[in-house]
Formats: sequence, C-alpha cells, structure tokens
Amino acid sequence: MYEQLLRNQIIPRIRKIAGNNNDDTWFQQDGAAAHYGRHVRAYLDTQFLHRWIRKRGEIEWPARSPDLTPLDYFLWGYLKSKVYAQPQNLDELRNRIMQEAALIDRVMIHNVTHFYNRIAFCQEAQGLQFEHLR
Repeated sequence: MYEQLLRNQIIPRIRKIAGNNNDDTWFQQDGAAAHYGRHVRAYLDTQFLHRWIRKRGEIEWPARSPDLTPLDYFLWGYLKSKVYAQPQNLDELRNRIMQEAALIDRVMIHNVTHFYNRIAFCQEAQGLQFEHLR
C-alpha cells in the first residue's frame, strides 16, 4: 500500500515540484515498518539513487531528531493553520488537507529547505533539542 502511494501520488508530486532537477532532490523518511519494506527500498533506490535518508541506509535517519523533519517543523503546522476550522466530517477534513497541500509551491518548499542550517543547529546542540537556538 505504501509503495503504491509513493508510485501514484508522492513521487509524481515531488517530480512536478522539483522538475527534472534530480541531483538536488532528496527524499527522507523515518523508520516505520511500512516505509522500510524491501520493495519500497528498491523502488526508492531507482527514483533517488543515493539521495534518500532512511534507517540503516547510506545516509541514516538521525536518531531522535524530529527537529530535522520538515513534516514536523513545517508542514503539519502550516496545514493546521489552513484547515483548523471545525470540519463537518472526516471526508471534509481530508479534502481540506489535500487542497491546502496541493497549494504548496516551489517558493514555499525552498523556504523550508534550510535543512543544512537545521543540521548545524543539531550538531551544535550535540543531538539534543535545538528549537531554542533559532
């Protein structure tokens, strides 16, 4: 199921946003079991070669580092601010989230990609929480 989500929705959207600039596109995911299956890893290897971050990979997921996760430090807060009004039902909430996520453009993604600064903060804090350093 996760692999189909990657193939049919996630990777096509990434390609739409990033264009053909594959050398600058990195993919990052956590170590959840669904994200780590053999078929998922093989598929991501074909899509991102050596440019994806995962547990036990060439570039390992930094342990206990939610501050390095764009979904945690950007996306969920952004979407919450856009869809926070009380939805009538679960379908309405899903639709709002999908609509707002589709409006995220290249400029906004570029602004989120100050990832290297976040890595420096993480190193400075010796792997501890660092939001207070920003």
